[in-house]
Amino acid sequence: MGTATGAGYFQRGSLFWFTVITVSFGYYTWAVFWPQSIPYQSLGPLGPFTKYLVDHYHTFLRNGYWLAWLIHVGESLYALVLCKRKGITDVQAQLLWFLQTFLFGVASLSILIAYRSKRQKHN
Repeated sequence: MGTATGAGYFQRGSLFWFTVITVSFGYYTWAVFWPQSIPYQSLGPLGPFTKYLVDHYHTFLRNGYWLAWLIHVGESLYALVLCKRKGITDVQAQLLWFLQTFLFGVASLSILIAYRSKRQKHN
């Protein structure tokens, strides 16, 4: 979807950041739920570091994992509030902002925060 202005404004975030976030969160998920299947010795310096965290701080990793998702929920709800404040009233655009922010957090939310509608520019 291309970017529109006003009520239907939506902008997809950076592919670079979406890739970094997806790979990082995927690895984090792997370390939390299936740590026994990680080939630690094949991951360079990341392997022993991850193994140490899994062996000594698995509870913190698991709690941090769920906290990260909770933060993403909060960010996505805030994205809906921002949509209304910025005059983005199109339901599809709001849903896209919600989903994108839920999945990618601040990488999406920062775009929405930076957006200034024509209405806001005159104030």
